[in-house]
Amino acid sequence: MAHPAWWSDIEDAERGLVANMNYETGAIGGGQHLELEGPAPSKRSRWIAIVAVLLVAGLAAWFFLGNKKHEAGATAGAGTQVPNITVIVPGQQSVSRLISATGTLAARREMPVGVAGEGGLVTRVLVEPGQWVGAGQVLATVDRSVQTQTASALNAQVAVAQSDQQIAQAELDRAQQLVDRGFISKADLQRRTATRDAAAARVRAAQATYREAQARNGRLDIRAPAAGLILTRAAEPGQIVSSGSGVLFRMAMGGQMELRAQLAESDLVGLSVGAPATVKPVGGDQSFKGEVWQVSPVIDPQTRQGVARIALSYDPALRPGGFAAATIRGGTANAPLLPDSAIQSDDKGSFVYIVGPDNKVARRDIKIGQVSDSGVTIASGLNGSERVVRSAGGFLAPGQVVHPILAGREAK
Repeated sequence: MAHPAWWSDIEDAERGLVANMNYETGAIGGGQHLELEGPAPSKRSRWIAIVAVLLVAGLAAWFFLGNKKHEAGATAGAGTQVPNITVIVPGQQSVSRLISATGTLAARREMPVGVAGEGGLVTRVLVEPGQWVGAGQVLATVDRSVQTQTASALNAQVAVAQSDQQIAQAELDRAQQLVDRGFISKADLQRRTATRDAAAARVRAAQATYREAQARNGRLDIRAPAAGLILTRAAEPGQIVSSGSGVLFRMAMGGQMELRAQLAESDLVGLSVGAPATVKPVGGDQSFKGEVWQVSPVIDPQTRQGVARIALSYDPALRPGGFAAATIRGGTANAPLLPDSAIQSDDKGSFVYIVGPDNKVARRDIKIGQVSDSGVTIASGLNGSERVVRSAGGFLAPGQVVHPILAGREAK
């Protein structure tokens, strides 16, 4: 059986003590055998040695076991130390609902302008892109030499019809003077009246035909349907145009612009007309104020998105077709608000650590809402009454016992 190192020291001490006692006994007796009362010297020495060994063994055992107990107690005390952790109870706060979106700039009311009449050869183009025009202003003219001659011929026909009407009216007047004398019968008077009425009808028909020709000639001029801003021009002098030529000019009515922002289906919920927005075109430093004037009533089944149209006033930096980002204030909502330090994330998503009634740490998965200077809004996962670990969450583990401290005072 193996003994510890201190056991061999005790045995050496025992042998040394016995040898010393034997030596002293021999020296006193001079090698002679003496008759003394009591036990023999050798037996007394052995008892003394045994008692000494027992005392030394007891002291060594007390020292060894006491030291081990002290070390075990120190180790146990260090292993069960409970860390102090600062926690917060976020509650429910009223936060602005901010929606971020991107989209394309466009004219709020875009007006395509083409040929309204029969068309022809473009003789002049009077406007350029970026120019403001009034309602009815001529944008381009088309050659009308043939149409002008046709209108002149129709005007002459009107004059002929008017002359015929005058003659018929004069004959009717004379007939009415002679009918009472019996020179003209009533039947002849009725025929003259009908002739006069037919002449008057021919005058009206000729005049209508002439006005039609004038209207057609007027439509040879390409005009602005309303006041606004010229966006594009696709007509040049010498170009042959007709009703099938397509769009020659594009205009923004009143110069009004908009951003057609693409929003997720969830962001459209609760978004109403009139919500303020800030729009920033890509590549620029300037931001523009606007408001939502229309919310898409349908959702694209492929992308699960809808369109919110943000009205903007005209500015040269707002170029239709450009890309822009928008921030829309969709009202207010009550939700927990946490500092950035309380939010943790891994491959499963975002989460926080909460401290339960038993002071044990537990993981709680959350969904993050908007992020602002005030903190991070929690869209779901918390009701605001939980004790949330404010920081140092990366050093904790679920199930760990902690000592929570609430924002400057000890948590009960």
